[in-house]
Amino acid sequence: MPLVGIAEIVSSAKAGVGAFNVIQLEHATAIVAGAEAAGAPVVLQISENAVRYHGALEPVALATLAVARRAAVPVAVHLDHATDRALVEEAVALGLGSVMFDASALPDAENVAATAQVVAHCHAHGVWVEAELGEVGGKDGVHAPGARTKPHEAVDYVARTGVDALAVAVGTSHAMTTKDAVLDLALIADLHAAVPVPLVLHGSSGVSDDNLRDAVRHGMKKINIATHLNKAFTGAVREYLANDPKVVDSRKYLKAGREAVAREVTHLLGVLS
Repeated sequence: MPLVGIAEIVSSAKAGVGAFNVIQLEHATAIVAGAEAAGAPVVLQISENAVRYHGALEPVALATLAVARRAAVPVAVHLDHATDRALVEEAVALGLGSVMFDASALPDAENVAATAQVVAHCHAHGVWVEAELGEVGGKDGVHAPGARTKPHEAVDYVARTGVDALAVAVGTSHAMTTKDAVLDLALIADLHAAVPVPLVLHGSSGVSDDNLRDAVRHGMKKINIATHLNKAFTGAVREYLANDPKVVDSRKYLKAGREAVAREVTHLLGVLS
């Protein structure tokens, strides 16, 4: 199955699209294995934080693209939460089909201007652009639990920037390890009715399965999940090491983490379908 663009996955999806963050090669292979078991398309995301961890985008991006090209289901590779325009341009040059440019910490006029410039560059190269309005919690900005995206502002923002998808603040927060986020489902429905592009739910690790289903039913299309998979990966590695404290072959305990992530991806894609 060839590497596909995220637009193809989103436009053909009857329900929600799972977008999962890649930190290491184990994550990429696990996510694809989980998607293949579910028989569902998937989005592999590389965040700016992951790029910083690896020291550069190219190594992790090329490895992730290679995994995607060998998949038996449609897979898109996406740059997540980039605040640096140069990183966006590098992602485009490397062959990523979509980017999330996050200028949400900037004042409105600067956010719009910077995002519109990124959109112009990306669209000239056939690359899909996601942006954020209202900020989602957990990244030291306007991230109070009560922060919300207003529908009329979202419509205006999309019109002024030309983005292809919009991440909105509806009650989630990044890096949650418990599933007790309270979604504003009425707001999701209002945003879905008003905004002409797909809506993206960031911070979805903090949302229960039932509420994820509700979010999709009310209009969320792309569902980003990272921390939950990291929790599953780390838990499996901890358990393996506890059961075999003399192990030195990292392939053994990393395989346990990889298998745990694959199982969670299969489950979550079923929830979103």
